[in-house]
Amino acid sequence: MTEFNPIDRRRFLAAAGTTGAAAALVATTSTASAAPAPVADKFPFPNGNRVRVLVTGDAGTGTPAQWAVADAIRSVHARQPFDLALGLGDNIYESGPHGSGDGQFTAKFEDPNHGLDFPWVMVQGNHDNSAIVPGDGGWLLRGDDEVAYHGLSRRWWMPSRYYSVRIPEQNPVVEFFVLDLNPLAAYLPPLFVDYWMPDGQFMSEQRAWLDRALVDSTATWKIACTHHPYLSNGSHGDAGAYDGIPIEPMNGVHAKRFFEDHVVGRCQFIASGHDHALQVLEPTVASKGTRQIVSGAAGKNSHGKASQPDRANLFQNFTDVGFMALDLSPDTARVQVYTVDIPTAEPTLAFDRRL
Repeated sequence: MTEFNPIDRRRFLAAAGTTGAAAALVATTSTASAAPAPVADKFPFPNGNRVRVLVTGDAGTGTPAQWAVADAIRSVHARQPFDLALGLGDNIYESGPHGSGDGQFTAKFEDPNHGLDFPWVMVQGNHDNSAIVPGDGGWLLRGDDEVAYHGLSRRWWMPSRYYSVRIPEQNPVVEFFVLDLNPLAAYLPPLFVDYWMPDGQFMSEQRAWLDRALVDSTATWKIACTHHPYLSNGSHGDAGAYDGIPIEPMNGVHAKRFFEDHVVGRCQFIASGHDHALQVLEPTVASKGTRQIVSGAAGKNSHGKASQPDRANLFQNFTDVGFMALDLSPDTARVQVYTVDIPTAEPTLAFDRRL
């Protein structure tokens, strides 16, 4: 299916919203599939205080690009094994799954990632929650099928739409706070469903949970894992100015407020996808020392498109597919960025820095 240009997609859906054409579809949702029986033999999380994390996003295309990146990951994993992965959303292109038994989970997750036998901590993306246009984020209950798939896969870890994972469980060196900001950043905002509204039950409960969890966390490293970035030099841009559209809430202004009220200054890193790029940005005054990392090039690239190419960064690439590795210990955090040649699946270490 042809992917819509993000700006055109936002304008299309804004027009649909003003006519009421989209409203009925947003309000017409179905309940999620019944939760399957849990898998008894999930791949275990590591229990040491040194953790090597695969950071990958926007992977689920099922295309040769995804397979090439996965082959490259296997090559790196054979030399420097990963302990777990972060899957930063858009797990099932183009429009998300149709039930927890959808064959797309096999074609776009299990098969490409064969042999990468460790837990994959998964995030919800806008394409995982499509309603009218692929990636509009307007059918939020569709994402519940990905939560249900947690019970069917050894790799896939998504026990809820938002949750945290501590590594190790006792005296953690890192805690990952997996967030679902789709209600705040959808191209087709949930204006007519109270539960999903920016101040509705889902987001209010998520805010309260995150505030408590961050205060209670004893982890050395705290990492917020989102699909939509707070800051990005890529074509989608920053929260509050997504895709250059000056229309609230479609510009992600509510996501910006969420980050600034609940995340920045409390976590050392925000790891996101959405832009099909590889970026290690420098912290800003507004981010209060929190560093944004964007790894959304595991299935597509941005074809060189950037919104703010000159913003301070340690590394950025908008032309290649690839992935990142994050090595964490009680004393250090080290980021590596790998680009991948699609025809050969050959990984190239393009950036390696202790942060």
